[in-house]
Amino acid sequence: MNIRLLTSLVLFIPLCSVSARSYREAPELEKCFADKGVQGTFALLDPTTDTVSVWNEARAKERFTPASTFKIANSLIGIDTGAVKSVDEVLPYGGKPQRFKNWETDMHLRDAIKASNVPIYQELARRIGLERMRAAVKKLGYGNMEIGNVVDRFWLDGPLAISAVEQTEFLGRLVEGKLPVSPEAIRAVKEITLLEKTEIYELHGKTGWHMDEKRQIGWWVGWVERDGKAYPFALNIDMKGDDDAAKRVPLGRDCLKALNKL
Repeated sequence: MNIRLLTSLVLFIPLCSVSARSYREAPELEKCFADKGVQGTFALLDPTTDTVSVWNEARAKERFTPASTFKIANSLIGIDTGAVKSVDEVLPYGGKPQRFKNWETDMHLRDAIKASNVPIYQELARRIGLERMRAAVKKLGYGNMEIGNVVDRFWLDGPLAISAVEQTEFLGRLVEGKLPVSPEAIRAVKEITLLEKTEIYELHGKTGWHMDEKRQIGWWVGWVERDGKAYPFALNIDMKGDDDAAKRVPLGRDCLKALNKL
């Protein structure tokens, strides 16, 4: 076999490993969605059994625009490529009026990811550049790996798309240190995504909100570390506005509690 072809196949193996994965429909999650009055899906990957506990498996495999959940990957790529020196380097927001007033300030990634500051991450994407970004997204095996030709909009408008199951796979490779990026980048992203730490668990996460005229999709993705293991999860729901947006994290937490992870 051609050595170059063999090398390509070996590198591709981690991205093809999903065929061995099993799925467990989790009826205990039905009440979580019913209580919040929304339609959507939740998926949690157990790395020890390679099993996904899921509500609405068909939707969990359906790809949607990632919106601000891509800030996790964007941070990894930015740090790994040197487009930003660290999560504490301040980036300019550009001086233009923004949808939210708290976006109208220069920020480092440590604050920008918590504020979900779109213009800061657009600046980071421009610094990375189209070709480096395209290569990095493919290297990460992120969703459909398509970014088009607009380097600072592809995760907001498409063509990039990813499913809830693919989100858990990507995050699983991140927490296990199996992504082809520097250990420094992984450590930094783990640090800035930390939401909560108790004696029992650590909770990491990032929300997202894809808005267009036809459909609004709300995301919450992340992972729970407990008992020496990490459990990646992903939630997405149909949203009609701010009221539904506020349900993302509480619903996700309810699902994690129902699965005995919080």
